Amino acid sequence: MMEYQNILFETQGNIAEIKLNRPELLNSFNYQMADEFLDAFEKCDKNNNIRAIVISGIGRSFCAGQDLEEATRENGPSIDKIIEHTYNPIIKMINTIKKPVICYVNGVAAGAGANLAISCDVTFAANSAKFIQSFINIGLIPDSGGTYNLPRLIGKQRATALMFSGEKISSAEAEKIGMIYKSVEDTNGYQIVLDYAKKISNMPTKSIGLIKNLLKESNNNNIDEQLELEKKNQILAANSMDHKEGVKAFFEKRRPKYIGE
Repeated sequence: MMEYQNILFETQGNIAEIKLNRPELLNSFNYQMADEFLDAFEKCDKNNNIRAIVISGIGRSFCAGQDLEEATRENGPSIDKIIEHTYNPIIKMINTIKKPVICYVNGVAAGAGANLAISCDVTFAANSAKFIQSFINIGLIPDSGGTYNLPRLIGKQRATALMFSGEKISSAEAEKIGMIYKSVEDTNGYQIVLDYAKKISNMPTKSIGLIKNLLKESNNNNIDEQLELEKKNQILAANSMDHKEGVKAFFEKRRPKYIGE
């Protein structure tokens, strides 16, 4: 069993909490933290009792992206190896896991950290948080799915401008332009996120997984293809235990008790 030294991982009921824990380095990623992060996600994927995942950071930063000491040291991994080892697997895991992934940006989210945040299904951010496409400031290009996700969230013009300039975006502005779901107060922001995660963890988890897949496929499909895919997935949802429970609860005039199956 892997011992976690760079993240904190715990569960509360149906919710798993993954907290980036290298505060002295602004929670920047190195190989070890990536391995631990992916290991925790795999545990969440395999554990049917976990029905929502919350990602956040410890300290004053959410994530500053890549640990430049690792990326620049003599005999260290090349940039392509870092991307293959760390960022591509993380973004793919968030995208494909059939459970809701909720992010709380507690501070600065820069570079790959910003793109990690916006890759999650639902992203909240503290009022004090900032988002920075900082790659350009050291002569790099956005990775971690940034060139895919950001223009789809805020439009090509805004995404291009932010990537060209490295401009800081406040939490309130990020909400306004659709980069994130909601900006919340620093004092109780994390509790707001946990309350939301608790609510979602008691929803029909199988349906949430199907919704995630439909939203992903909608980027590639025309309307006819998407309608056909909706029909196929609706059949799967209709055959779930949670659908049967929802219908039964409706007729019995009570709150449904979903089990995520």
